[in-house]
Amino acid sequence: MLAFGKKAFCHVPFYATASPKSVMSAAKGIQNGNVRTLVIRSSRVSPYRVRNQAGGAYSPFMRAKMRARRAQDQKPSLEMALAMPLSAQEMDNSSLATLGAMGNHAAREEILKRHIMSVDKISYDRACETFQEIENKNRQGMIFLSLPYQIGIAMGVTAAFASIPLVFDLPTAEWFNEHFVTTDVPEPKDLETMLEVGSWTWNWMEPPLGQISFFLLCLQYSRAQLDNLGIKPYTSKIKRMRGERLATAFPQYDPRILIGYSESAKVFLA
Repeated sequence: MLAFGKKAFCHVPFYATASPKSVMSAAKGIQNGNVRTLVIRSSRVSPYRVRNQAGGAYSPFMRAKMRARRAQDQKPSLEMALAMPLSAQEMDNSSLATLGAMGNHAAREEILKRHIMSVDKISYDRACETFQEIENKNRQGMIFLSLPYQIGIAMGVTAAFASIPLVFDLPTAEWFNEHFVTTDVPEPKDLETMLEVGSWTWNWMEPPLGQISFFLLCLQYSRAQLDNLGIKPYTSKIKRMRGERLATAFPQYDPRILIGYSESAKVFLA
């Protein structure tokens, strides 16, 4: 070991007959922080420096070697590609548990199937048949519980397309004005284009459209505050109710797995 100022260098010959005592001495010096640079010399390999954490970055030769190794490791082999699972059925239990905790529905389905196998001591094919019964039970009554969504979709689509002729189409605007508004009709010369019709109909279309937009904005804000308080809205409530109903119908299985599967399933399946 040679000392130059505050730095200490340790030369260790790397041969087949290298002294274990010299190697251990160098390693002990690196551990204590007395040795900042370890120079390994070999007759076959070009010498390069290995520094500890206090010594800074690696040498250019070492960095190039590490980059080449990383580039080689990033390329998948054929064995790795063949071993890659293509569905939840091919995954191991740990991967399924992780994906299920993240809310993945396919993973929760597979977890439920394997749980059925372990409880009933049956094969995977028979467990799939039992799972089909559970799935059918989970879908019961969803058509009626999803009616608010279907009504909202129908009303939204109808209002979106009906607003265009109510604002820009003259015959539609005149009919609506006669039955619901009864305001004065401008001169024919002021209703020659669609934009002129729109400037007339906007007098009564602006209040309801603006009020509806503000109403929906307030509802959206209220729902955000409900989520902050942990209060479940309608969708979460019906999913929770459906899961509890499923756990009651199949008491031999773990209710946590049944409720988790039911909550991740869609509300309405056509």
